[in-house]
Amino acid sequence: QVVLVESGGGLVQTGDSLTLSCAATGRTLTGYAMAWFRQAPGKEREFVASIDWPGTLTYYADSVESRFTIWRHDDKNTVYLQMFTLKPEDTAVYYCAGKYGSSRMREIDQYPYWGQGTQVTVSS
Repeated sequence: QVVLVESGGGLVQTGDSLTLSCAATGRTLTGYAMAWFRQAPGKEREFVASIDWPGTLTYYADSVESRFTIWRHDDKNTVYLQMFTLKPEDTAVYYCAGKYGSSRMREIDQYPYWGQGTQVTVSS
């Protein structure tokens, strides 16, 4: 069983940067693809970014490409999402998710392990 705990959310202004962390306990993340999803009020949860193990392949949603960076530090069993040039439309609860294997890394229904989410609010 993989337990994921996100941290790092908060209230920022347009154009600011923020880094989210996702710490895993229960087992190591060796072999696990990791991803970030987000859910804005009244909207469905959507894919943001994903990374394979050991971190050679990454995917990003078009809306965050070139502004967000996902990486992993397997010695710390942690995955990060660094967000630059934040916009009000980035406001959402951000969720970390994990799955074994590196196929279909952008598909939400492929991820069995989820964190509780961390709120990111970007004021205009």
